[in-house]
Amino acid sequence: MVKIAEKVRSALAAQEPVVALESTVITHGLPVPVNLETARRLEAAVREEGAVPATIGVLEGEVHVGLADAELEALATRNAVEKASLWNLAAVVARKQWAGTTVATTAHLAARAGIRVFATGGIGGVHPVPFDESSDLLGLSRTPVVVVSSGPKSILDLAATIERLESYGVGVIGFKTMYLPAFHSPDSPYELPATVWSEAEAAAAWRAARALGLESATLVFNPVSEGIPYRQVKAWVDQANEEARAAGIGGKDLTPYLLRRLGELSEGRTDAVNLRLLEENARLAARIARRLVA
Repeated sequence: MVKIAEKVRSALAAQEPVVALESTVITHGLPVPVNLETARRLEAAVREEGAVPATIGVLEGEVHVGLADAELEALATRNAVEKASLWNLAAVVARKQWAGTTVATTAHLAARAGIRVFATGGIGGVHPVPFDESSDLLGLSRTPVVVVSSGPKSILDLAATIERLESYGVGVIGFKTMYLPAFHSPDSPYELPATVWSEAEAAAAWRAARALGLESATLVFNPVSEGIPYRQVKAWVDQANEEARAAGIGGKDLTPYLLRRLGELSEGRTDAVNLRLLEENARLAARIARRLVA
């Protein structure tokens, strides 16, 4: 049911640094062939920083913690791939389906495998639509891993999302920033509860959380180095939401629509920022992972 790649198993046994990578960015977040190119680039970035990458996905009902290149290609190019969140993961496995794993699911599976650090792009959160809230938030509240991301996705209600993280007791720290990164934007008007200025400090925060018996993830928010001003992105998001409401788009179709529309309104700028922050987060995660085994 769960297969841990030999390279990952060996690294964990030898107490070498390992970084988990999600797969919904491959299956649902980026088009072919950019998705496969990005997946390979992220794994290469982790290796260049001295850690072992472990991309997690579901192939024919079997959870793979660490994909071989051929498996990565198969997942990236296959049609009709599911999105495995915590609420449907068991059904996906039982039905022997193929699936990319969300932030919450990847964090859960990484922790189960003994991997302590996970890199992603943006986390899910609270949407402006009533009762639409990502399972990432609750999942991270009970999964003791380091999660490196560039903040909640730009299409979310950032104020509500940061409040919910506080309510759920998720450890939140900014990496060299005192303000919440907003995915495509390196900052926002929302202050963070804590800041670290080095990989060593981030690793120390995770160790302190474990020593205190805290069960949540330690979210390390890493602002993208070259982003788009917050107010500009917010204007595009507001326009895209208005257009979605007018067209009657909602439910599971809303997020893909909004992200696609942002790419169109920004003339590709948001897509370029997305690729940049994914690689930067993978590199930071690898450096933190190295500190955790030092």
